[in-house]
Amino acid sequence: MTNNSGKIKAISISKKKGIPKTNIPKCMLVVNHGMDGDIHAGDWHRQISLLAMESIEKMQRAGLPALRPGAFAENLTTEFIDIPSMEIGTRILIGDSAELEITQIGKECHSKCAIFTIVGDCVMPREGIFAKVISSGEIKLDDEVRIVQISESTSKL
Repeated sequence: MTNNSGKIKAISISKKKGIPKTNIPKCMLVVNHGMDGDIHAGDWHRQISLLAMESIEKMQRAGLPALRPGAFAENLTTEFIDIPSMEIGTRILIGDSAELEITQIGKECHSKCAIFTIVGDCVMPREGIFAKVISSGEIKLDDEVRIVQISESTSKL
């Protein structure tokens, strides 16, 4: 795998906001909606959240070794692809047909989560990214994740 590709380490959904998500083996990503069965799906810019396994491992080393994919309420946990450095407008392909466009980098943490309270830090506000679904498709664990289009601002450098 290169810097422009990686794989899906975990797929996670929840029926309620503000709780860790449950890991599932596969799911359908629906254009202009998000992840089928997840509370955050809908017609808005944060349909899917992504976090790198490498970011979770950072928090495990900081004092929470039991942290698992989905604990930060991310939908997709990736491995071997540099999620934190992606820019708004970048497009990624997952598996054969699901395509996402990055719409937001990080998020404001309104109330300090349990992870922040224990460790004094949380990676999701800085290293998590959000996307909308551009092309529908079923995704599953270990599917390849590839950057297929760099954002306009990056390509002009």
